[in-house]
Amino acid sequence: MIEIILNILIVIGVFVFMEGVAWFTHKYIMHGFMWRWHHSHHVPRKGRFERNDLFAVVFSLPSIGLFYYSTYYTDSFYLTSVAIGILAYGLFYFLFHDVLVHQRIKFRIRPKSKYLKRLINAHYAHHTKHTKEDCESFGFLFADKKYEKKEHA
Repeated sequence: MIEIILNILIVIGVFVFMEGVAWFTHKYIMHGFMWRWHHSHHVPRKGRFERNDLFAVVFSLPSIGLFYYSTYYTDSFYLTSVAIGILAYGLFYFLFHDVLVHQRIKFRIRPKSKYLKRLINAHYAHHTKHTKEDCESFGFLFADKKYEKKEHA
């Protein structure tokens, strides 16, 4: 029973940790030396895909590698839990970023929660810039309260 709880905690911990990895990667790599890929995400898309989508492939490799290694070489549930945490973050990112925010899959959802609205507003604020400099809000799970829109009475 303790191993199950420990594995669940590892999945949750890795999921939360991935927000820091995503923030750092987005701010310093995507808006840094890999801007040539990420730039395609800050301009209107032509077609179904954009060069920025290559990051999804790159970011999936650690999870795939850990699943493979933990299954075929070590039979480690702990490493599998890390892989699941990374995969869960990737799925959340896809659903939030590509489906909900950018509507790359035509599936209309009108979020009612303040939390989701704040995340979406923060992401839209990020996209007000079309250059790699002076952007804000690089994360996906956490957004400052300044992105809450005030309800008018």
